Amino acid sequence: MDSFLDEEEAVMAPVVVKSPPAQAGSTLLPALHLPFLPPHLYRPASSHEHKLNFKKSKEVCLNYIQDAMLQKQWKRAAEFLTFYIESLEKDFSTAYMGPSEMIWRIGTEILCHHSHSSMKQFNSFIEQMKTLGVKRYLKVCLEHAFHLLCNGLIDEAYQNLSLAESWRFGEQTAIQDKEMKLIQAYRGLLDYYSWSKQKNILLEHSQNGFEDLSVEQEMHSCFRKAAVNLKEIIKIPGVWDLFVKCYVDLLEFYGDHNEACQVLNEYAYNSKFPANPNAHVYLYQFLKRHGESKKSLISALKILHDIVPSHELMIDFNTMLQKSKKRKKRQLGLEVIFAALDYAGWKENVKAWSCLARQVKQIVISEKHLDWIKQEWNSRKDWWPAFHFSRYLAKRNWQENENLSYEKALVAGILLGKDCKYFKYVSHQGCKARVKRFRILKKFVNKHNPVYLRISGLSDSSVQP
Repeated sequence: MDSFLDEEEAVMAPVVVKSPPAQAGSTLLPALHLPFLPPHLYRPASSHEHKLNFKKSKEVCLNYIQDAMLQKQWKRAAEFLTFYIESLEKDFSTAYMGPSEMIWRIGTEILCHHSHSSMKQFNSFIEQMKTLGVKRYLKVCLEHAFHLLCNGLIDEAYQNLSLAESWRFGEQTAIQDKEMKLIQAYRGLLDYYSWSKQKNILLEHSQNGFEDLSVEQEMHSCFRKAAVNLKEIIKIPGVWDLFVKCYVDLLEFYGDHNEACQVLNEYAYNSKFPANPNAHVYLYQFLKRHGESKKSLISALKILHDIVPSHELMIDFNTMLQKSKKRKKRQLGLEVIFAALDYAGWKENVKAWSCLARQVKQIVISEKHLDWIKQEWNSRKDWWPAFHFSRYLAKRNWQENENLSYEKALVAGILLGKDCKYFKYVSHQGCKARVKRFRILKKFVNKHNPVYLRISGLSDSSVQP
């Protein structure tokens, strides 16, 4: 890290501070090259003063490091960290102070971002942290592996994880049991990666009409190693999305669909695991791939809707519910699509507005279940007009997406009546452009304007939002 101190930042005027000659019995701090360092951090100090002020100096230095990191001044942060470590080494306290987790985390962050950092420097720093931080050995190994993976060094990362898995250090091995399981899990993930590569090679060879036994053997070997470790980690309550997906992929490839389904059900419904929308997404996708019943698919998406009503799969959920013969499910479908459109990310989703427009139109034509619309609209009539149906949005939607403006205008006309600003602007522009469907839209809304009165509870059309 000292190599970073040779670089000067153009925007920073360097300050060189030289300590005066040492006096007898005094212990002096070395001359430092630290920009903007307060005097009490480099002032010559006696042993007694240093001991008393060490804690305060350390905290101030850490604040400077934090400030430099937040401003992405990595050279400056490295400079302060070097001084911080030197201060620890010169501490007069009787208690031993080894490299703390703070030094490891700060140093790693700086090395990851510094423009002059190299993999060799990073590896050297991490190896020192492994040697000196026994209580954090496996955590450091994991971070080392992540950094190697981010730099495309997959074989080196695998070797690092394998060495960490074989590490033993008395009672510290048992204390770091959770970290050891993570080490094994990530090694299993890399075994899955190797299996996937071998699988692609094997499939390519099969298409060319010849077999490769060595590739097949290597593939099965990777499968066994990956399956053992992935299976173990997903037994522990937690969020293991990537590991679950890889394990299920292995099981599906070898035709063990029952085991895969059991794993996904356990991951989604086990109360010991934290609520996780992705667990229900994976289960739904698996059930859909294997042609399971609509009842099973709806059940999976119902829980997803309860957790994340704005999830993109709510379109699929609404579509399935609308095709149901049961009234309760069709009503739930209306509730689902209204709830999705409450979120800003759905404001310009044509599919969502099309789903709502189609269902609302069916209800209006049949004049059955208008109470469903009224129930959903009552909680939204105070804020949806400004959120979805302003004149500004009408202009923008018309200019950017004619299909979107059409679907929204139909919904706006039914919910807010024929005098709604959004409906009036879009229908006028559509008729002006002589687009047939907009003329039909205008006639439909005018014809069914009494529905708006019933939904809104008004006795006449004189009151307009």
